[in-house]
Amino acid sequence: MKSPHTGFKRVIYAARYSWKGFKSTWKHEAAFRQEVWLFALLLPVAFWLSETLLEWIALIAVLLLVMVVELLNSAVESVVDRVGSDFHKLSGRAKDQGSAAVLISFVIAFMVWGGMLFNKLFA
Repeated sequence: MKSPHTGFKRVIYAARYSWKGFKSTWKHEAAFRQEVWLFALLLPVAFWLSETLLEWIALIAVLLLVMVVELLNSAVESVVDRVGSDFHKLSGRAKDQGSAAVLISFVIAFMVWGGMLFNKLFA
């Protein structure tokens, strides 16, 4: 259903829905909570590790990417679970693919953070 709201009012409602999404994911997804805590812990490290604004943005962006992919994975899992609790190979495939996307986002983050750390310590 299309939103009946337009203009700035639509933006306000969209922000409310987004906040509801954050809150429900925080409440129901331990992995998301862990990623938020990891972000909070690594935020000050990013200031030490980066030498330029662009490096700092890259370090923060890959952490945010992990959280974005986790939010999307959680959405897929919620939809699959709503459809039914009976095992179906497509449901399993959808959940596995979402999990694989999260893993890839972590690999990207590890590469960026590892490369920056290597440069800081050995370059």
